[in-house]
Formats: sequence, C-alpha cells, structure tokens
Amino acid sequence: MNKATISLLFLLLSVSVTAQIEKYPVFQDCDSLEISKIEKCFKVNVKNKVIDAFRIPENLQKENFQETVNIVFLVTAEGELKVIYVNSPYKELKEEVQRVFSTLPIITPAKYNNHPVEMRFVLPLSIPFNKNENQIIVEEKAEIKREKLISNIETLKETQKNTLFPEHQSELNIPFTHAEYTTFDSYLDQASNSHTAMKPYLFSEVKQYIDLDAQKNKLMKPKNMWFSKKLLNEHMAFVKGKDYWFTIDPIVDLQVGKDSEGISTFNNTRAIQVNGGLGKKFNFSASFYESQGRFAEYANKYAESIKPDGGNPAIIPGRGIAKEFKSDAYDYPVSEAYISYTPNNFFNFQFGHGKNFIGDGYRSMFLSDVASPFTSFKINTNFWKIKYTNMWMWMQDVRPELTVDGAYKRKFMAIHYLSWNVSKKLNLGLFEAVIWDNVNDRGFDVNYLNPLIFYTAIEFSSGSRAGNSLLGFSLKYKMKDISLYSQVLIDEFRVSEMTSNDGWWGNKNGIQIGAKYYNAFGVDNLYLQAEYNSVRPYTYSHDELNYNFGHNNQPLAHLWGSNFNETIGIARYSKNRWFANAKVLFGKKGFDYKNSTDTFSYGGNIYRDNDDRASEYGNHIGQGNKANIFIADFQLGYLVNPATNLKIFGGFTFRDFNPNAPTNAFDTSNSTWITVGLKTDVFNWYFDF
Repeated sequence: MNKATISLLFLLLSVSVTAQIEKYPVFQDCDSLEISKIEKCFKVNVKNKVIDAFRIPENLQKENFQETVNIVFLVTAEGELKVIYVNSPYKELKEEVQRVFSTLPIITPAKYNNHPVEMRFVLPLSIPFNKNENQIIVEEKAEIKREKLISNIETLKETQKNTLFPEHQSELNIPFTHAEYTTFDSYLDQASNSHTAMKPYLFSEVKQYIDLDAQKNKLMKPKNMWFSKKLLNEHMAFVKGKDYWFTIDPIVDLQVGKDSEGISTFNNTRAIQVNGGLGKKFNFSASFYESQGRFAEYANKYAESIKPDGGNPAIIPGRGIAKEFKSDAYDYPVSEAYISYTPNNFFNFQFGHGKNFIGDGYRSMFLSDVASPFTSFKINTNFWKIKYTNMWMWMQDVRPELTVDGAYKRKFMAIHYLSWNVSKKLNLGLFEAVIWDNVNDRGFDVNYLNPLIFYTAIEFSSGSRAGNSLLGFSLKYKMKDISLYSQVLIDEFRVSEMTSNDGWWGNKNGIQIGAKYYNAFGVDNLYLQAEYNSVRPYTYSHDELNYNFGHNNQPLAHLWGSNFNETIGIARYSKNRWFANAKVLFGKKGFDYKNSTDTFSYGGNIYRDNDDRASEYGNHIGQGNKANIFIADFQLGYLVNPATNLKIFGGFTFRDFNPNAPTNAFDTSNSTWITVGLKTDVFNWYFDF
C-alpha cells in the first residue's frame, strides 16, 4: 500500500470556542515554541503521526473503498488522545483508527485560565491517500476561522435532524433481542468504559460507540414507490416538528407450523407501536398487542400448567394471562409502555410497564425477561467508571391460595445493580434484590426507597419475616474478540454448612459461566457463545408463599426455576440482510412427583413452600423426578425492514424431554416443531423449557 497524505481539517466542537482557549494541547516537539505557533505545531504533529501509523485494512483496499470518514477525538485534561466516535460502519476501519490513536504519546493538555481542560476535534479522513500535493493544502487550511467552524457544526446538526431514524438520537430503549444485541456487544466490548449487563440499552448509550444510522443505511434498498420505501426501509409514519417527533409502526408476528404430534400451530399478533420525543431529554414509547395462538403440544401444556386462578386456561410464557380462543387456542392481549427522561449526562429515569434483563448471558441468575411484563420505576446513574441501577417493581401472584375476592396478591421488589469497570478489560458487578408484600397493610414500604445498595439491614429492621433478600456478584473479562462472563447468586447460605458438603437445603445459590466469540475464526459476523448454568434446589423459593422470586406464576430469573444444570451453545451469522441462528441445549432438572404417595418438594418449583422439603441434608441438583432435557433450535431468515426489524423466517425445533417418572404435567416427549412466519423482532420468545 502506498503511503500518502490525509485530507485533514481540525474543527473544534466543544468545551470552548477558539477565542476562549488560552493554550492548545502541546506535543513535546512544540514545547519551546511561542504560544502563537503551538496550534499549528499541534495539528502538524497529529497529522504526521497519523500518516506514519495508519494502514488501510485489506478488505477495504479490495473493495476499492473511497470515502471521507469523520473521526471525533478528544485530548483529555490528562493529555491523552482518545477516539470517541468514527462515523463508519466498518469495524476494521474503526479498529485501525483506535490502534493508531493508541500509539500517540501523552501530551500537555489544553489550558484555560491556566487550568487543564479537554478539547474535542473532528478529523475528516479521506480514503484513499493518493495525492501527495494535498499535504501543503492541509497545512494552510489548518488556520480555520471560527465562522467556518460554526458552519460545519451546523451542517453536522442538520444531518442528524434529517435522519430517517430519529430514535437513534433519543433516550429510548433499544428493543432487547439476543440476536440484535450480539451486534452491539461486539462493539461495546471493545470500548474501555462501556457497561453491557443492564438491558435494554439506551440508544444514547450505544451511539457513542456505533454509527447506528450508517449500519442501517448500508442495508437500504433503492426504492422510489412510497409503499416500497415504507415496507423495506422506513417507519410507516414519521412526523417531525421543531422540538418534537414521533413514529408509528405496525407490528406483526404471523407464524404457522406443525409439530410431530400432529398439532397445527399458529400465532397471529397484530400491534401498533408509537415512539416519540418532546425536546431533547424526554421520550416515550407505547406498544399494544392483540394476539391469538396455538403452539407445540409441550408449550401448550406448560402454559396451562401455570394458569392463574379465576378460570383463564393458561399464561403464555413471557407474555401474559390468556383466555380461551375457539376450543384449543389462546387469546392473550399485551401492552407495554414507558417514559424516559434524561436531565443530564449522569441520570436517566424511566417509568413504565415492560421487562428488564441483568447479565451478559443468554440466561440470567439475577433478572431475566422470561416472565410477563411488569410495572417498574428505574434510575440509571452513570459517572466515572460506574453504572448504578435502582429499580422498584410492582408484581403479583396469581395462584388460588393467594387470591382474595378475585383480586390477585400484590408484591413489591427493589433491585440494585452496580457495574464497575475496574480496568479496560475487567468489569465487576454487585446485585441485590429484596421482595416484600402488603403484610400489616404497609403497602409499598418507603424503607425500600433507599437508593444505596445492600438492603439486608432494612429487611431485619422491618421484622425477620418482613421480606426476602437475594445477593449476587458478576464478573466480565474482555479480550480482543472474546469475552468471558459469570454470575453468582446467593439466596441463603451458612458458611459451616457450605464447607461441610452435606447438601444442606439452605445452601441456595446459582452460578453461571460463559464465553462469547465475535467474528469467530476470522469470519466476519460469525458469533459463537457457550454457557453453563446451575442452580441448587430451593433457590428463589421461600417459606412465605408471596416472597418467591417470581411473577405471574413464572420465574423472574432463569426460565427453569431451580434444581437444574444446563449447557448451551449458540451460533449466529449474518450477511447483509440474511441471517442464521442455531442453539443447542442439554441439561437435567429435578421436578416433584405430584402423586398421592410423594407430596414433597424437591426444590425445582420456586412457588412451593420450602418447608415442604423432602430432606434437611443430602440435597443435590437433579434430585426428585429427574428429567434429562435436550433442545436443538435452528432459524434462517431475511431482514425485510431494518427500521422496524421486520423479518421473514423459517425455524426448526427438536425437543427430547425424558423424566424418570412421567406424569400428566411432565410427559416423556420426543417432538419436532417446524414454523415459518413474518415477525417484527422486538422481544425474545423462549420455548426452551
């Protein structure tokens, strides 16, 4: 590759206008110069060092890449040159920019009133570099006028205003699906101070590391007809004013299929989603779903096994309470909505009805999205290397024994999660949750509004049986293309019993260990993941019926509840708008026998009173009615519209479920399920139980 020059123009973006900066950042080579010459010397040094180090990635050379890439970089108050944004969808180019800037030395920072301050610059980088004569022009144009600076900033702002995707500049949540977040995490895991455990992400968080507009723009299809553009490229309706915007999109999940037991399956979801913003700090989202469906036989049986009191036939896992539709299907309406307010760079406040997820794995030991939506109030606080989340949740228990006069029993939960980037590679997390209900008519106990982590003392101060606390910690280690992650959940424990290894029932805990491999084996967009999860018997349960870690007869953490271990392997690949996903899962879980001769709890059902336990000691994973489980799931599809994430797909699921003692609820099953459909992919479906 010929080494040439860069068409280089530095534009000051923030901190202060040019007239207010008393002294530019200073390289060692410029230290002895007059103040009036330091600005030019700084720019020449950056230019020369970037020219010397930059190498155009091979794949871009082969594609004859020709484009100007804007690099926003920062000279910190400590004198470090840091890249904060590269407006290119090419990961290789971004990595090369990061590499080049990592070779630049620490310099003397800019000063204002003799105090170190940070300065931001934009470097337009023209590729290819094949005109040596441009070097002189660059040096002359480096003496930029303030009027030109303002003009370029306004142009940048206008470009952002004209985007087809206004949500990218908002404080809205990015809809959480594992497949979609795989792409985000491949970028976020390369950043030095990103936090990936608390999901869903905000668009404003992710856009610091990924040019979301560019990613979608490269998928656009050239269309002139209004209907074609709306179907394949854009939001169905987009209204924008001076200080407001909103989009309206239809949502569908239309599937048909067949399982090996002869059941014709279908899902017919029609929905409307409205997103919008008022000013720069306030955003809102609302989605209303109307659905009917019939699923594979094993999924129907599970849905009916967790049915609520009151006559409704089932709860659709992850969605909500269903009523009967015709004679053998379900009708399950769902609504989700929230408001999001970000007053400054430190805080984001959200209130609404939906789901959250804590963790870096496919499963979570802390909080997952496998249960029905619930109402919550959430505060995210970002400062230094910390992201701290406080969440207060309103949930319910729908079992007959807790239903009074047709009203379901209400319970409350408070969660704290603190994420700390110890270094560029290592992240540690601390988790705490406490559950309480309306005992003694205390309602939502204001004691639990305390925003500081570790509630255990409050639980005891309110009475020894006034609530249920869970603690946990997480760890993540990031390498170039591989991330390792883990979670440990502690429900109850006694140190003397843990060291004795006698299987005391009260040693209730769960563990997760996993790894992610991005661009595996050098193949772009090939993602591999391996994960192991294990939860001891009776974890997440309690001897007070309403203090379990569940909502609407579904677990709030792992879909399997407790008394199990499992191993999961996941592969994903995408090319332009095409995608393929594969998942293989195998494990064992202990169920109760549920017959007249054995009524004990073996610790697999988190809703059972753990005072009904089978034994005090000798408890182990898989005890009781052990079932070996194997599930393989494959999906192939095409992204129809990147604006709404509308996909057409075909899927195949194989499930082998083999308990020691088959019952009506847990029959031996060896089934396949084939589906095809068209869906707006905005939430996770879980049928791997």
